[in-house]
Amino acid sequence: MATFDEWLDVYEEAYEAIPRDADLACPNCGHHTLRLVFTGDLDRAVGYASFWCDTCLLGIGISQAPIPDGAVARDIHLPREERLPRIPNFRLVY
Repeated sequence: MATFDEWLDVYEEAYEAIPRDADLACPNCGHHTLRLVFTGDLDRAVGYASFWCDTCLLGIGISQAPIPDGAVARDIHLPREERLPRIPNFRLVY
């Protein structure tokens, strides 16, 4: 299993690529199905990031992350069931 540091390296690349899709390989399984979604206060542009692989369902969470322009972001003020896109129940890497 890929380490947290390996995931963090790929997260940084994905973050820097926003608003483009960085088309990066998952550090765990190698598939190009990584997703980065922010949930937070969209007016303040701060929240937390969920970064996972849709294939192996592993990933990391980043708290207190700035939400850059053009990022996929969900409004924390909406009820949980109305927040889109949905984030799957992926396993966190520590």
